[in-house]
Amino acid sequence: MAVKLRVSGIGKDYLIPVIETVSFGVEAGEFVCLLGPNGCGKTTLLRIIGGIEPATRGAVLLDEQPVVAGDAPSRKVGVVFQEDRLLPWMTLEQNVALVLKPLGLGADARREVARRHLALAGLGGFEHYYPGRVSGGMRQRTAIARALAIEPDVLLMDEPFGALDAQNRRIMQTEVRRIWKETGRTILFVTHSIEEAVAIGTTLVMLSARPSRIRELIRNDGRVARGQLIDDLNTMIMEEVERQQGGAAVTPRAKERE
Repeated sequence: MAVKLRVSGIGKDYLIPVIETVSFGVEAGEFVCLLGPNGCGKTTLLRIIGGIEPATRGAVLLDEQPVVAGDAPSRKVGVVFQEDRLLPWMTLEQNVALVLKPLGLGADARREVARRHLALAGLGGFEHYYPGRVSGGMRQRTAIARALAIEPDVLLMDEPFGALDAQNRRIMQTEVRRIWKETGRTILFVTHSIEEAVAIGTTLVMLSARPSRIRELIRNDGRVARGQLIDDLNTMIMEEVERQQGGAAVTPRAKERE
């Protein structure tokens, strides 16, 4: 399959380097999970990929076109944050329809698209509810529907289930996997949960401790038993934490994928 998204030599410095250099490609329809120890720059990398903030060096290409920070016309990217960011004075339907206004759709078309994507997210019949009247899981479903409503080329998800309880988190993992299969969207998903990544991702990108590089890139295709894969990833995390705290350096075992 063709490469949909290309991350090429991305680095980010603040007062200190956060991301040293990261390169990988994402094929159309992949579900990629970004993992790594706390503070390694997972969210920063996702924001750079989405054009929300600039990189210090390197480039992001979407369909071989550069993603320029702050230049909305240069990309068609949906983003789901950990917080649902719904407007409480608007219904669920109105929250989803709001993002369609800049696309020039009329009011009736916006409502129809919003309802269709709410139904896709399992919220048919709740269109006229307000965010304060539904559960946290339902609000996050609405946030996913809102991100999908613009028909994005890539959907970015930044720990979207981190604020949910364990039961709702498992439900939403199943739901996002179902939505991915039904829509065929290309998804990049940041999570701190190894179990979550193994449950939903087709490709796992493990970042090293800060300043981050790719420690390991793993095809989650069932060739390694799930329990063994979780154990291996936990070991990598612990090695990176030790390195961050001043222990022995760990050499990345996988080449970055161009």
